[in-house]
Amino acid sequence: MELRSLELFLNLTETLHFSRTAEAMAASPSALSRAIQRLEQEVGCTLLERTNRRVKLTPAGERMRDFAFRLVQEWHGLCQDLRAAGTPVQGRLKLYCSVTASYLLLPALLGRFSARHPHLEVGLQTGDSALAIGKVLADEADMAIAARPSALSAKLHFMSLQQIPLVFIAPRAPGPIARWLQGEEPDWEHLPIILAEQGLARKRCDQWFRNKGIHPNIYAEVAGHEAIVSMVSFGCGVGLVPEAVINQSPLARKIRVIEAHPTFKPFDVGLCVQKRRLEDPLIKAFWEIAQQGLG
Repeated sequence: MELRSLELFLNLTETLHFSRTAEAMAASPSALSRAIQRLEQEVGCTLLERTNRRVKLTPAGERMRDFAFRLVQEWHGLCQDLRAAGTPVQGRLKLYCSVTASYLLLPALLGRFSARHPHLEVGLQTGDSALAIGKVLADEADMAIAARPSALSAKLHFMSLQQIPLVFIAPRAPGPIARWLQGEEPDWEHLPIILAEQGLARKRCDQWFRNKGIHPNIYAEVAGHEAIVSMVSFGCGVGLVPEAVINQSPLARKIRVIEAHPTFKPFDVGLCVQKRRLEDPLIKAFWEIAQQGLG
């Protein structure tokens, strides 16, 4: 029984998709199929039910998954212990986060990380924060900085780093938007609203409007909170963004925060990783740095 075959099998139990596992694990589809077939021959039973539409674990496959997870974790733990005797941890860590998170949270973390582990590299990918959790689950990133979702996948481990308020913003300059903002409560039915296409902020905003019985006038749906700040600063409408995005934006002077009643629950922003990878030497090294906090 080869360790590589077990690692391929474990990834397949998560994706339940041969093509995705082959791509994530840098293996050809035929090599992946042969590895699974060898495992099934060695244990003497079927581990996966395959059809043209889906892949499903058999009861034997579920037991094999638990066994393989323990074995692979123990192997990587042993390798780490042996290397710790004197050989520095080396490699490249793939980290995903939004542009704002890269300004707000990464400098302190990366500074300490580089000082303690000079032989480790960080490959940073920035993009829409709504994609962060999916990147980790799909093995497209080793770790990600993200807002904790309402329901965290059982496959993930999350470390809180900072609480960030969620606020409505409007253009600061006089214009057509101003007349709908007069009075104690904005005229939400007529205000043009700019929202994220997806993600936690969008879900909370949709729920907020539903709770108030309001059918919002959605002007635009965009990818990324930074784009919302840009459109609001141009006078296109009102948007909902994490407060940290405003603080880090060069357009901060062109917008203002408007009160929302009730207020939104803050984002719990932190580091997430797949549980099965917590003992990976590279991930463990960065995780230990993050546990020290941002100070």
